[in-house]
Amino acid sequence: MARFVLWGTYCDGALQKREPFRDEHLAGLRELKEQGILITLGPTEGSTHVFAIFESDSKASVCALLEQDVYWREGIWTQLDVYPWVQAF
Repeated sequence: MARFVLWGTYCDGALQKREPFRDEHLAGLRELKEQGILITLGPTEGSTHVFAIFESDSKASVCALLEQDVYWREGIWTQLDVYPWVQAF
């Protein structure tokens, strides 16, 4: 399994706009964490960007998972960039 880093952006007013979708979003993340796919995920201070580390077979599979997330579907996340990552330490 390879590791991938997500770096993305939130829409303006994300804290308010995400509220109706937050429970669904967190439930999906919890499931990915339990499956061992999601290592960590969270916003930067001020909730302008999102950072995550995934463990998966391919970048395409990580992108597919992200595109299913309600934050992406509802425009809370506005850009998602996924990069292969090699952990040095």
